[in-house]
Amino acid sequence: MTATQPWLPVFGYGGHIKATTQELIIMHGGVTRRYPLQAVKHLLVVGGHTLHTSAVTNLLKSGAVITFFDIDGIPVGYLYPYGYRPESEVRTAQERAAPHRFAQPIATASLQSRLLLLEELCNRTGKDIFYAGELDLLYQARDELAISVTMEGLRRLSRLTGDMYYEILSRTLPPELGFRRRTNRPYLDPVNAMFALGYAMLYGNCCVSLVGAHLDPDLGMLHEGAGSLVYDLIEPQKAVMVDRTVIRFAREEISEEDYECTGKRCYLDGNFSTRLVQALRDSIDQSRIDAQVRILRDALLMNTDFHVLYW
Repeated sequence: MTATQPWLPVFGYGGHIKATTQELIIMHGGVTRRYPLQAVKHLLVVGGHTLHTSAVTNLLKSGAVITFFDIDGIPVGYLYPYGYRPESEVRTAQERAAPHRFAQPIATASLQSRLLLLEELCNRTGKDIFYAGELDLLYQARDELAISVTMEGLRRLSRLTGDMYYEILSRTLPPELGFRRRTNRPYLDPVNAMFALGYAMLYGNCCVSLVGAHLDPDLGMLHEGAGSLVYDLIEPQKAVMVDRTVIRFAREEISEEDYECTGKRCYLDGNFSTRLVQALRDSIDQSRIDAQVRILRDALLMNTDFHVLYW
């Protein structure tokens, strides 16, 4: 960990976290990692781990903050050093930021990442998955996003192209899975259920980084409402970090025994879900998420260039 990434997440279950007066020691999955105590400014504990009082005491003495999350990456509480004043500079900068400056590159990158995945699938399957004029329309929408001057225009085009993207994706999947478009819960087909699982994991990973950087996850640029900043940052990452894996499972891994659809909801088999979760853990790149959060934080605090990492 470096000074440019002052937050340290510990994900999952079964880790042991302790500390001396000089270093933080994390034992997890048979691996022991050691960090200079003064370098750790924000420890993020996600899931279920053994946290020794030595770690709590020494981290708080060194001025660090400890934040606890449930396994889904939703923050549940904090420990602050006595007399600590939460870092407010970044929140103030976030509140004062012009949303359009950030929303435009996010919307453009989201569509571009989806276009790249659709073209990859088209090349891999060896068949044209686009109806007449669809691809041209998507490229035109990408160009319009890059020059759109209103938030209303950005959000409208983002919704339109998002709907189109999932409908085109459906043509690459076995029709017996029943996936036609992205829907809200309850999910009636296994593909929507798989997407939901992957997006929930990506949401949690991103939320942890945002809280670690003292950003408000509910104060978005392109999206609005609870978790809106998380949705902003995961939108350009979905195609590579989640969608590609879900499509592979839907095309190559899933069988009739791996899910049950009752008419009211579709349930994924436990063993199948475990395999999917492991594959998603491999495809969700925490280092890229952390890097994107640092880019956003620096742009807010120091007015540096904001750009979106994708693909």
